Amino acid sequence: MPEIIDDKSQYCIPFLLERLRVHTERHRGKSTPPFFIGLNGVQGAGKTVLVSALNDTLRSAPYSLSVVTLSLDDIYLTHADQVALAQAHPTNPLLQHRGQPSTHDLALGEEVFASLAAEQPTAIPQYDKSAFEGQGDRVPKVQWKVVNEEGQDKVKVVIFEGWCVGFRGWDDQTLRTKWEAAVRQKESGDYNGRLGHVKLEDVKAVNDALKKYDILTDKLDALIHIDAEDPRFVYEWRQEQERTLRATKGTGMTVEQVNHFVDGYYPSYELFTETLREGAFKPASHISTSGSDWQGRQLRLVVNRNRRVQEVIKI
Repeated sequence: MPEIIDDKSQYCIPFLLERLRVHTERHRGKSTPPFFIGLNGVQGAGKTVLVSALNDTLRSAPYSLSVVTLSLDDIYLTHADQVALAQAHPTNPLLQHRGQPSTHDLALGEEVFASLAAEQPTAIPQYDKSAFEGQGDRVPKVQWKVVNEEGQDKVKVVIFEGWCVGFRGWDDQTLRTKWEAAVRQKESGDYNGRLGHVKLEDVKAVNDALKKYDILTDKLDALIHIDAEDPRFVYEWRQEQERTLRATKGTGMTVEQVNHFVDGYYPSYELFTETLREGAFKPASHISTSGSDWQGRQLRLVVNRNRRVQEVIKI
């Protein structure tokens, strides 16, 4: 797998420092609560490398901030609950394995967010993707890392990363319109997406679930979006990751299995990337507001096939 070069933190650090300054000013005269950063990027776009760079920089002088990272993956349902979800929706291919909205424990996520915001001792969930022959399961709570304990520095920055962090669901009519357009494009023979291959009722189940994720998105103070010039890059990037696994560990998904795996995510990329590009914090069109508090809180980095930044947009 080609080495992923960090050419992103040079844009992200100044952005985050400015947002941290605003955050501190907003709480002048009282205790400043932790700053919550969302990080979105398609699989293989370089989220892990960027998270590591942000962690190292913010923890080092002159900032010396206590930072914790929580992955959306770490609040997946337990294996038992995921199996139950799949069995409850046997004809919905989007819910047969972990990944899509519906397959995360939002109550757990909200509990962790609230505990961190209150600067209370907090156990950070962990997930083992290798459990149950790759189906995955939550790590026992006794093994979770605990932060904010007595004698520890209080967490001041929380990085919440994941492939659909910041996505917002559509109203039913818009969802139907977008799905019908994808179906028409598929029938015309000029279509390389996946949305048009999935039943509307199955997509609606994911869309309805995604709306509930607002309880986490609305708690973010800022968001960084690593956006691919072409979302189809995700297929290549996942293939690279699996080739590395096969070479280093002697095991991994086949080319066909990887493509099938990404197919399960791709309808959401088609549906929800649009609103993220416009701004995760931008009020919905039906909400009347004259405020501009949402502006300036999101940074969009557009990357090419080699994951190098081509454009930087502040939203």
